[in-house]
Amino acid sequence: MRARALLFCLLAATNASPAAEEVDAKLRDLLREAIEESVSFTDRYEAEVWLSDMSNRLASRMPDPAERLELLRLVHQEATRANLPPELVLAVIEVESGFDRFAVSVAGAQGLMQIMPFWLKEIGHPDDNLAHPQTNLRLGCTILRYYLDMEKGDLRKALARYNGSAGKRKYPDKVFTALSERWYRY
Repeated sequence: MRARALLFCLLAATNASPAAEEVDAKLRDLLREAIEESVSFTDRYEAEVWLSDMSNRLASRMPDPAERLELLRLVHQEATRANLPPELVLAVIEVESGFDRFAVSVAGAQGLMQIMPFWLKEIGHPDDNLAHPQTNLRLGCTILRYYLDMEKGDLRKALARYNGSAGKRKYPDKVFTALSERWYRY
């Protein structure tokens, strides 16, 4: 029964057919590792410039400056840890949750990057909270990096896989639009 429930969650997360693969053991292991790691800015000047620039861009969506800066620091930290552009992660968050850390999708995905809750049990952290920004970002960035590697650097395919819409353009196009219109650094 547990395996059937897990498969249902995976299918809901990927909008896949019943022939979809079981939970990917390699991804599960990467998520387990990621939840234990931590990285932050290495250059204070770069941090100040990036945080200031992105804070101005995010101000209309998150009016509280302290909350906004904390989220941006975490986005930069987790994106850098996963070797992703932080601006890409901001675009994904915009499309996935509109920066609502309490967002829940119709499929049950939760938080900023819309992570399926079954992953917490799968990696041995069933009591972690996906509304907690660092947890959500850590898992979301790890998953996106995994799909980017799986798709050999093809960001369009990786984004579609992240959204569970492999082979379709609608979701990647939304992320690319958000990236180019709001988060790209000049």
